[in-house]
Amino acid sequence: MNPVALHLSFLLTTHAPIEVDPNTVTPGVVGFFAIALVAVATVLLGTDMVRRIRRTTYREEIRARLAAEVAERDANKPE
Repeated sequence: MNPVALHLSFLLTTHAPIEVDPNTVTPGVVGFFAIALVAVATVLLGTDMVRRIRRTTYREEIRARLAAEVAERDANKPE
């Protein structure tokens, strides 16, 4: 295809842009629900993460206490 025909076909197939006032365009109800869903998911994931970290910390503290008790028992054990 020669460049002139290509340019003419491009000009004939393109449409004039629709004039939209950027101040009146909003995401609407779908946008609201999408952001609300992301917010709820973020809160739930944050809560789950805190719960898992707290559980891991408590387990580590209990393991340390048990190890200290076993070490103390073994140290006081008469041979």
